[in-house]
Amino acid sequence: MRVRVEGPAVVCRAIAGTYVVILAWDFLEGHEDKHAGLMGFAIERTELGQSGPIERYWLRGMKRFRKKDEGLPPGSLVSTADHPVQAFQWGDYTAKAGTKYQYRIVPVYGKPKLLELDEVSAATVQITTEFEEQKLDEESNAPRHDIYFNRGVVGSQAYARKFKNRDPDPDNPESEEMKWLSRGLFEGLQKFIRRGGQDGFGLRAALYEFHYQPIANEFAAAIEAGGDVKIVFDAESTYKEGNLETISIAGLDKAKAIIPRTVSEGIRHNKFIVLLEEDAPVAVWTGSTNISAGGIFGHSNVGHVVWDKKVAKAFLKYWERLADNLTPSKLRAPNVKASPTPEGQPPENSTIALFSPRDGKESIETLQWYADRMAEAQEIVCFTVAFKLDETFQKVISVDNDVLRYIVKDDDLGEGEIISQDKDVIFAAGAFFGKGALENFIRERDNPLNNNNYIHTKFMLVDPLGEDPLVVSGSANFSKPSQRINDENMLIIRGDTRVADIYFGEYMRIFDHHYARYIVRKLQNQDRSDPEAGYLKELTKDWLPSHLNPASYKAKRRKYFLGDGPSSA
Repeated sequence: MRVRVEGPAVVCRAIAGTYVVILAWDFLEGHEDKHAGLMGFAIERTELGQSGPIERYWLRGMKRFRKKDEGLPPGSLVSTADHPVQAFQWGDYTAKAGTKYQYRIVPVYGKPKLLELDEVSAATVQITTEFEEQKLDEESNAPRHDIYFNRGVVGSQAYARKFKNRDPDPDNPESEEMKWLSRGLFEGLQKFIRRGGQDGFGLRAALYEFHYQPIANEFAAAIEAGGDVKIVFDAESTYKEGNLETISIAGLDKAKAIIPRTVSEGIRHNKFIVLLEEDAPVAVWTGSTNISAGGIFGHSNVGHVVWDKKVAKAFLKYWERLADNLTPSKLRAPNVKASPTPEGQPPENSTIALFSPRDGKESIETLQWYADRMAEAQEIVCFTVAFKLDETFQKVISVDNDVLRYIVKDDDLGEGEIISQDKDVIFAAGAFFGKGALENFIRERDNPLNNNNYIHTKFMLVDPLGEDPLVVSGSANFSKPSQRINDENMLIIRGDTRVADIYFGEYMRIFDHHYARYIVRKLQNQDRSDPEAGYLKELTKDWLPSHLNPASYKAKRRKYFLGDGPSSA
């Protein structure tokens, strides 16, 4: 959901996902004099109920003035009314799903210990966050999208404050730590599987990692309740033994519910489940989430449900090909026939799937199609890289233009990975604040649940804040093997602003989190640590000019995030 509002001097835009609200603002044309002496912005949030306000307070952040509120313990949150936001956007990552909020953006002037809030110029915007399960009119024929992102940030200030960096217990998904890390992903997966556990219903799953016992037990319970369940699982990789042990403990082998996939070429990388009703496919759960403790609770992941009979049928037919244990050479032709790569843009307002393996052993056809879509962006690209950044995308990213290209990768760029010198390419690698990383921040912990510690999502957003956004999301790592020899699936969703808003909010949450940590680590490694990092600037000239310089990515961000759509007073 998106709302743009003009106040007396400030214009504000709110973009709401499920658990994230992105706020962007600027001064209206003709109010450039408001730049003089600007110390930042205070943000007030009010939660609204049916009968009026439920709570109201100034949002809090980590950055503060060095010489104000001295003596606060590291990691303390401070009010933006006392320590204003020195930027033109903010992510509220504490929002609740399906909740109405009012935000007030107030310019702040004065000096750190004598601030003045310019209440008269403020802009106020109301917006309601999305539910994970989409609410559609019964008469609607549009696909319904239910979207579940985990937190994906064991190493964070919030986890350190809340849980004192305790080890999460993967054997207890109901523990406070695990529920916080899941943030609905585990519960959404449970709920979807349980839908298949009734007479007349069934499930058809294709799973790579299948070694999280509580979820295997859910499949067993669905069978016990009368569901028709069949699971194609990876029985060839290093996950084979763990998968078999989990299957055995759950009794899925005795229930004759399992189909081992033993093809040795490529990896059997799918993570999808088709829901059947009276033998007919009605929905599919897909995305990047492996059935493992690390997949559900550790590194960043998404579970994406599409309620659409046509899409579900395509996944079921794909599942049947996998169940026949066909090799890549025998899968390519039927996969391409069932899910042809679009010529140019996908159809307007569409949701389609692409299945792998699909490309020939020397072909980059599908990767090039993705790269071509990236190259069509006018303002913003958001791209996740779990492993290697393929050169097909490097060529697009290296072009010098005014498109903001955000890239978040699980680790640092490796040999041969080049992203360009264009300052509009903003890169972040996964990291956490170790001991002494920043003076007023507390130590964070590593991720004990994964080897691939931070980024595991596989999605791309092209102009997500426009009226015709493109979202690409699924299991494939935007690599050549993912198109040539691996079992993979990707959703291509065009024109759905709700889906784009949810993905964009979660992308910026993860990107902002890792960007700060990546930059601090990078400077530390170069012996260039900034003692002022983590603190606000005390003079306007030390923070504002970069946001106003047209050549700066910060100025473009200010423009693109705010947009130029219609506003209400």
